[in-house]
Amino acid sequence: MSPAKIKLLYYFLVLLISVFVSEISVCNGLDTIRPGQFLSGNQTLSSQNGTFELGFFSPGASGNYYIGIWYTISLPNKTVVWVANREQPVSDPSYCQLKLLQDGNLVLLNQSKTRIWSTNSDREAANSTVVMLLDNGNLIIKDALDLSNVLWQSFDYPTDHWLPGGKVGRNKLMNLKQKLTPWRSAENPAANLFSVEVEENGTSHVLMWNQTKLYWSTGEWNGQIFQFVPEIALNRYIKNLRYVDNENESYFTYELGVPGVLTRFLIDSTGQLKQFIWGVNFTMWASFWARPSQQCEVYAYCGAFSSCNNMERTLCKCLPGFQPTVPKNWMLEDHTDGCIRKSPLQCDGEDVYDTFSVVSKVRFPDDAVILPLSNASDCRLACLRNCSCSAHAYDDGRCLHWIGDLFSTLQLPSDDTTGRDIYIRISASDQEVASGGKSKSRTVWIIVGATAGICIIIILIVLVIRRRRKSRKDISEPLGNSLMLFKFRDLRAATKNFSEKLGEGGFGCVFKGTLPSSSVIAVKRLKNISQEKDQEKQFRAEVSTIGTIQHINLVPLRGSCLKDSTKFLVYDYFVNGSIDSKLFSKDSKTLDWKTRYKIAIGTARGLAYLHEKCRDCIIHCDIKPENILLDTEFNPKIADFGLAKLLGREFSRVLTTARGTRGYLAPEWISGEPITSKADVFSFGMLLLEMVSGRRNRDETSTDGSNDYFPARVAKTINNDEEVMSLLDQRLEGRADEEEVSRVCKVGCWCIQDEEKNRPSMGHVVQILEGLSEVAVYPIPKFLEGFVDGNTEPIAFMEGSSSSTLSV
Repeated sequence: MSPAKIKLLYYFLVLLISVFVSEISVCNGLDTIRPGQFLSGNQTLSSQNGTFELGFFSPGASGNYYIGIWYTISLPNKTVVWVANREQPVSDPSYCQLKLLQDGNLVLLNQSKTRIWSTNSDREAANSTVVMLLDNGNLIIKDALDLSNVLWQSFDYPTDHWLPGGKVGRNKLMNLKQKLTPWRSAENPAANLFSVEVEENGTSHVLMWNQTKLYWSTGEWNGQIFQFVPEIALNRYIKNLRYVDNENESYFTYELGVPGVLTRFLIDSTGQLKQFIWGVNFTMWASFWARPSQQCEVYAYCGAFSSCNNMERTLCKCLPGFQPTVPKNWMLEDHTDGCIRKSPLQCDGEDVYDTFSVVSKVRFPDDAVILPLSNASDCRLACLRNCSCSAHAYDDGRCLHWIGDLFSTLQLPSDDTTGRDIYIRISASDQEVASGGKSKSRTVWIIVGATAGICIIIILIVLVIRRRRKSRKDISEPLGNSLMLFKFRDLRAATKNFSEKLGEGGFGCVFKGTLPSSSVIAVKRLKNISQEKDQEKQFRAEVSTIGTIQHINLVPLRGSCLKDSTKFLVYDYFVNGSIDSKLFSKDSKTLDWKTRYKIAIGTARGLAYLHEKCRDCIIHCDIKPENILLDTEFNPKIADFGLAKLLGREFSRVLTTARGTRGYLAPEWISGEPITSKADVFSFGMLLLEMVSGRRNRDETSTDGSNDYFPARVAKTINNDEEVMSLLDQRLEGRADEEEVSRVCKVGCWCIQDEEKNRPSMGHVVQILEGLSEVAVYPIPKFLEGFVDGNTEPIAFMEGSSSSTLSV
């Protein structure tokens, strides 16, 4: 064989081996696919830093498979951030191929080589075209010899996630919206009705829609912050949030803010935009921020002919006379299809056999039609004669009709004075069913009456037994340290079977009760207690320890109760409730400044006692207005101290995911740093600022433009030496000691420093509030410096009034 032929054969073998190796490389999960190569089965493509993978996945128990990109962090379920074939799943990935064609398009082929999905790029491809998964989760098709020549990228086609480096906006060249659309359900990544997109009229709003209905907006972007949600730009876990606008595209993007801490924005199937973060020591993604803050504020979240109740675990419920359109979807929390009538209406305009069912305590649905009718009877009759009228109400002298489907009926709490009655049109047959039920109920009462004699005998027996036990009152045995171990049946009787709920938080519900001695108690039913073998002994020991802690500004513990796996703590009842009901409620009488200042000093003294005067330092970990109770003289009493130790490791998980709590948490809760007493100092600082303003630091209910982040206003006012009385609750009309207001604002800013070493001790705080010490230098918190100085250094940790869910 001639040398030339040998040389040619050598090059051929080298080329063959290189092709073979490249095929294996794809199978071994490298970050590149070359023309002719493909993924199949359980093969994956990995980003170079190992953060992301691309491959086939199957959500939940659906049995369907999709091509997606997910985080590789070790969690029970994949965190999928992008889906290619979200509308067209495949059944068996072993016979499918994700392949890069010679024309530069990436395609998904099924068993018969039919295209299920394609990038559909018409840009000219080179022989050196490759597919790569970048370290930021962006899947790109590019020329390997010209890194700037990107032919296609997944960031131009987002699904439900907005990742660091990703885009939300518009590609002007392709006339393509880069918008977020959520999954239909946890088992179906097909696009939902909700969307997040950028306003196209040049005002740079980010908007959320349910099809054509706008239900949330960031407000205008001024180059540094959004008008209604400035905290996004001040968020420490993202940086360089900016709006890019050029001849080719316009979009919002951001970068990762803290090394080692992942973050992502997601619009989920609930229609809320949420931010999650994850650190090395996390066992799950932490929900950090969400809007709208209340789930039921999402337009038509529950679909047609249903009501939404933020106070219930099951948010959505069909209106009377209706049932879920697709019950299976409701079980998956997909309420898009709403509800349908149980029975058809019988209405032809003249002969009407329909009726109405009243639903009380609601906020009216949108799109009501106002009729010029002067009384409720005429209003009802007009709706009855109009076969398209689905509901009516007569409120404040106005006749309201709703035509067609009803959306966004909000069910309000029973004590909400703004609740109204709405009358829902239903079939007469459904009304007859209800009447039949009443007849059956009367029959039951007849049967009960016939057996009254037997009941009387039973009652007499019970009375005799109770008389023999007359020595037993409301307790069973002492627990030590003046604490009592209550019997479950006594607590059940005292609370009337736990019927009067005072409130509910992440750690359990609180019920009002009255003991036989006529003393009123508050019973807290705990949840999330670990189920260890020695838990009863440990629980009693911890309760006994808590019972030894006595201070005028701490809620005294009266006793406890153990019933199977359920634990109860019994406290004194305070008729004035917690300070949130006095500060934030528009219906209650406003607390004057003198009372607020007394509450601030008393709370500080109670915390200082827990931190510095007890045998072991006790960190409360959950200081917020809801945990500061008021006695008859409006003296503050700190509740729930000791729960952190009692609940153990579950405390942190519940605390960082509970609604209404995260806005008071120090940054170290999220960063994973050790928690010290300075975490309580941070929370107390947030509480102080709310006592000045008389509203939440982030007030979502404001409609007058005052829903800015209040700590930023305080910092700016102090830094610029402006009039501090401008920060005072307007309801006080300036009636406050200016020196005290200034002192509280300065201390508040000092308490909410990012670094715990820069925060004062609670003992020092007490001295300052009592006027025994001055704040020589009042440093501005670093996470607020960006707002005060006019730059966008994003290092904030704050929360709205919410869900859900959740917040920055």
